[in-house]
Amino acid sequence: MNTLYSFFIAFNIKKFLTAFFILFAVIDVLGCTAIIINMRNKIGYIHARKTATVAGVIMVTFLFLGQTILDLFSIDMSSFIIAGSIILFLLGLEMCLNISIFKTDTDANSSSIVPLAFPIIAGTGTLSTLLILRAECETINVLLASLVNLVLIFLVLKYSEWIEAKLGRLGVSIIHKMMGIILIAIAIKRFKMYLFI
Repeated sequence: MNTLYSFFIAFNIKKFLTAFFILFAVIDVLGCTAIIINMRNKIGYIHARKTATVAGVIMVTFLFLGQTILDLFSIDMSSFIIAGSIILFLLGLEMCLNISIFKTDTDANSSSIVPLAFPIIAGTGTLSTLLILRAECETINVLLASLVNLVLIFLVLKYSEWIEAKLGRLGVSIIHKMMGIILIAIAIKRFKMYLFI
């Protein structure tokens, strides 16, 4: 009971918002609207609830067991954070320059869950960011930020066509590039912080 109380007492609104916006930028679910629409057109449907659930299970599992996995491979947190920062930097470049650096499987015959839940939503950038945030914020803040992002992911998946119609292709493109710039800035900050300590 005391452990549960101390877990929730560690909640900090500022750290929660920081974690939320960083994850929101990394996942970039609004920027993925075009990909989601394209997949819907190809396979005819998107399992919004299942996709969000699978992505959530992957994210929460890695949030709590990620450090154990690193220990298993004798990888220290600083090295992982630097590696994650490089991934964030490349993701940011990909979004800003509209180029393809990370190859993803978008086979029309596969289920929508596999390419969307992993690696598009809960990909390497998201997973490394979770561990980076856990090292800087209390776990409760990162967990709640992840859950709120998962709710938004579900809503975007379910109403992706409506969102694209309202924002337009230009609106989606602007958001995509803006999130890319934010990711590059975050990556440089993290890289400098942990490389020169």
